[in-house]
Amino acid sequence: MSPQSASIARLHAVEVSGDESLVEGPLHGYHHETYVFPLLGEAGRVRPGRWKCREPRPDLLWFDRRCFASEEQLLRDLQGRIHGIPEIAEVGGISLMRFIEGRTLGSLHASGTPVPDVYHRQIIGLFRQLAAVAPASLGAARRCDREDRPDDGDTEGFLRRLVHFTEHRVYRHNLQRFEGLFHELGVGHEAFGHLRAHVSGLTRRPFCLLHADLHRENFIVDAEQRLWTIDWELAMVGDPLYDLATHLHLMRYPAGQARRLAELWHTTVEEVRPGGTNGWRHDLPLLLGYKRAQSVITDVIRHALMLGAEPDVGRHRLHSAALKLHGVLGQAVAPLGLDPVPGTDRIAAALTRWCRAHRAR
Repeated sequence: MSPQSASIARLHAVEVSGDESLVEGPLHGYHHETYVFPLLGEAGRVRPGRWKCREPRPDLLWFDRRCFASEEQLLRDLQGRIHGIPEIAEVGGISLMRFIEGRTLGSLHASGTPVPDVYHRQIIGLFRQLAAVAPASLGAARRCDREDRPDDGDTEGFLRRLVHFTEHRVYRHNLQRFEGLFHELGVGHEAFGHLRAHVSGLTRRPFCLLHADLHRENFIVDAEQRLWTIDWELAMVGDPLYDLATHLHLMRYPAGQARRLAELWHTTVEEVRPGGTNGWRHDLPLLLGYKRAQSVITDVIRHALMLGAEPDVGRHRLHSAALKLHGVLGQAVAPLGLDPVPGTDRIAAALTRWCRAHRAR
């Protein structure tokens, strides 16, 4: 790669590592272009292992509201308070994050399968540590203006901001490209009125730190079966029950294990943040409803973009995407007021039309 074509992230990685041949990447990842390398000489003796250097990818579609200005700054703030998170180091004026060696939990135990107790216990331990981080104790800079932050305990205001983001920054912001596709799938503007009515009436709960993206690919299992939590990009301050709802939605636990984890979450969080689980049995289905509605908007856009990027979409890929979207739409019938849910053939036809129009531009 010539100096003219090299990205800033790669140039920084080569500069800090001191040996271009040791730099691996870019790694697969949505939010960042990332390179991994060891440090040489004295820097390597002080900071052994591999580190990663990264830069945000340009022109990304953001599907989730962000709270903190810098993931690295937040991780520095959490050292000693949250176990099993990447270390942050400054080398040559460049911020580096330790690369966690191991395998993702998802590669070991696929979505929909049970998670062994050795990891389940550590996930509950993570919820305990998150609940113990009070909003006032966080020094990391925030992205949002002070007036755009709900008061501590205002779970209704917290969720209203999430719904507003999904409607305006994801759905409406992308209507120029996707309005026809959404219309064919039965998702119109009125769906958000249904959603706001469906999720109203939450109980107040004191806020804490949330990871807000706890899925199987964001847990790394090391050689000692320790669980590390990565990708704190979407962390926020808010309703602790939202973190549980997001986790259950993304992990796809078998039903029995999901119920057991929810009960353990209740006991654990209530111990460290009294009142943090108030009304959880009533409110958890409402928050899961929001997550299912959010998935409709994001998954329609993601699948369309993936299919549209391919020069010729085969029938198998198209059917697979249609089947997944049919399932996502089916789960969001109540929160979005969808009636009826289109069948897979209709979804596949709508995706085909969108891809043809998209490629023609």
